[in-house]
Amino acid sequence: MSAPLLDRVRTRLIEAHADATPNRVASALRAEGVVLGDDAVLGLVESLRQELIGAGPLEPLLRTGDVTDVLVNGPNNVWIDRGNGIERTDVVFRCDDDVRKLAQRLAASVGRRLDDSTPFVDARLPDGTRLHAVIPPIAVAGTLISIRVPQRRAFTLADLESMGSIDATGAQWLRCLIEQRLAFVISGGTGSGKTTILSALLGLVPSDERIVMIEDSAELMPDHPHAVRLQSRVANVEGAGLITMRELVRQALRMRPDRIVVGEVRGAEVVELLTALNTGHEGGCGTVHANSAADVPARLEALGLTAGLDRLAVHALVAAGLDAVVHLQRDLTGRRVVEGIYVLERGADQLVRAVPALRRHRGQLLPEPGLGRLTDRVGGDGLDIYGNDIS
Repeated sequence: MSAPLLDRVRTRLIEAHADATPNRVASALRAEGVVLGDDAVLGLVESLRQELIGAGPLEPLLRTGDVTDVLVNGPNNVWIDRGNGIERTDVVFRCDDDVRKLAQRLAASVGRRLDDSTPFVDARLPDGTRLHAVIPPIAVAGTLISIRVPQRRAFTLADLESMGSIDATGAQWLRCLIEQRLAFVISGGTGSGKTTILSALLGLVPSDERIVMIEDSAELMPDHPHAVRLQSRVANVEGAGLITMRELVRQALRMRPDRIVVGEVRGAEVVELLTALNTGHEGGCGTVHANSAADVPARLEALGLTAGLDRLAVHALVAAGLDAVVHLQRDLTGRRVVEGIYVLERGADQLVRAVPALRRHRGQLLPEPGLGRLTDRVGGDGLDIYGNDIS
């Protein structure tokens, strides 16, 4: 079918406020003087449905079970990430205007604007998909769309072992963090797998404990019978209705949590989280963006400073409240792996530093100087230096 005819059929459906059902599409075709067979009409129905209410040419990619990210760099440059690095697809749009219209429709579906006055948008779609889009002239070469696909199932720690993300030694130590109710953060760059491994670890929490999760975008999927979720909310176009992560952490403290989880610590909520971890709420955890575990104290410091704490106060809270850092990265093949487990120690200058306890070498997590401190924190009677159970 020619593009002009497809446009006319689409226009008829929009003007009539009609869904792209087989009967209505066939009627629109007849009005254009075109008659098609049943198979052709059904194919056209699916194409129009994707354009009118779905993600257009991106829909098949989003339905693929192992795709975590879809990246559109203009009409002829679409990429995906299946967890092993970015790969180019053969998906194309007819023109950049179609890419722009798709981005605008997705943004409008959740009440967000994307136009010349607001040339970028960061939004959560109803199914939990994260949308970011930028249009020209901010995006110089054409409309850019970044879609983060939510997990469709919860991975277990055993799954991550079989995928090579962590070895048996590292998995044993991570189990100890959960069993001994240590407070920790999972650090790493964008797309390094922080949410995936945090979900897996939360699945190890005893079933008689209540987990309260606070997220900016609902992504955690722990296999746990008593995990409840709070999600922040952006302001509407009038600037009203904002609910911050910081407020949600405060609310979570009143919900009788056994474990408080912040899906991503990225703002002033770090103060409430650290305060909670220092006032009896053991086993709390979360994720934080950082290029390395060594950068985590500085990252938390910067977030604390924006919330009004001074430097030493932040480091005092971190030293007293957090026990460990689990750092993730992508290896040379693009696979997401646990790079190391670190303990946080306060130096003579009163500043916190991340000291490696185990680090990945040739696919294995091997002992580092901080392992003795980690062993002490997990009550290491039953662990030797390689993480083997010797009780």
